[in-house]
Amino acid sequence: MQRRTLVALAALAASAMASPFALAQAGGDIKIAHVYSRTGPLEAYGKQTQAGLMMGLEYATGGTMTVNGKKITVIEKDDQGKPDLGKSLLATAYSDDKADIAVGPTSSGVALAMLPVAEEYKKILLVEPAVADSITGDKWNKYIFRTGRNSSQDAISNAVALDKQGTTIATLGQDYAFGRDGVKAFKESIKNAKIVHEEYLPANTTDFTAGAQRLIDKLKDQPGRKVIWIIWAGAGNPFKIADLDLKRHGIEIATGGNILPAMVAYNQFPGMEGATYYYHQFPKNAANEWLVKEHQSRFNGPPDFFTAGGFSAAMALVTALKKTNGDTATPKLISAMEGMSFDTPKGPMTFRKEDHQAMQSMYHFRVSPNAKTGGQPDLQLVKEIPPGEMNVPVRNKH
Repeated sequence: MQRRTLVALAALAASAMASPFALAQAGGDIKIAHVYSRTGPLEAYGKQTQAGLMMGLEYATGGTMTVNGKKITVIEKDDQGKPDLGKSLLATAYSDDKADIAVGPTSSGVALAMLPVAEEYKKILLVEPAVADSITGDKWNKYIFRTGRNSSQDAISNAVALDKQGTTIATLGQDYAFGRDGVKAFKESIKNAKIVHEEYLPANTTDFTAGAQRLIDKLKDQPGRKVIWIIWAGAGNPFKIADLDLKRHGIEIATGGNILPAMVAYNQFPGMEGATYYYHQFPKNAANEWLVKEHQSRFNGPPDFFTAGGFSAAMALVTALKKTNGDTATPKLISAMEGMSFDTPKGPMTFRKEDHQAMQSMYHFRVSPNAKTGGQPDLQLVKEIPPGEMNVPVRNKH
């Protein structure tokens, strides 16, 4: 059975690379373009999203890869993390490939370049996993939906873990939309703690010494609890700043969730708290059970952060297509998706009508006090933070 499933997935992946001519022959197919970083700095994230998307489509359609008798075809496009390339690939997907819907991209910078293309072609772009608030904020248009969490959801949930009287915080983020939007939302979410410094470094930074020294200088003489909150994605290891003997100054590190290989480093900081979008052991529901079991079987490891995201995007699309009886007309899809609730490996999500952002749970975690370095990250669930406990602002001007 497992072998047949793998063969089916392989065949589906092959069809995803089919020529536009072959796709045109498919007539009644539902064509989904997935524009993501198959290569480039966020390759690890992009590949997880693709795996999750395909598994989610399989799960949501009961293995048929059809809705209302129409076959779902996925067209893969590699934006390499480059905004101009992502923009042109999305235009090609909508025009030449006749894609009904697009999913992606991985990078917030690429997403911001792609938003006007969805509006130009009047087709839905389901953003997963790009995070910047501005995607469903001031750069948003009505064709944009997002299953991925936004910077505010990340920040508000992380503030839950850190926002205490007597705590002083300095932030370390990447100098582009993801990092700056994330810190902005985090600052807005902090009501009790004090933020004394924001440090932004290039996304490709490998030597964190100078930035870390500025952070230490701002924090070392502060009273009470002192924390450096890190928001970082992709290459580079900002946790290297721990090597500068932060403990001597009583400075802690805190951060949100990440992919499993990156979170192995968290084990060096027993008791560290933060909030994450997903960790495979936390949610208890049928979709996550299936995902964990099947992913372990197929890939010899648990599903990761962005695998769950791709899976959630697939479940949103299939739920919407079932509501329209397979009709891919954009007005019908928008009508079906606004305010729509759907199951995911994280439990139910709901697209908020005002900005089409998926309202969803986040997870307050603590690194186990007994965490062993190496191996797998050892996280404990402190609390599931439901959407109702996060006042996520509507940031669009529409």
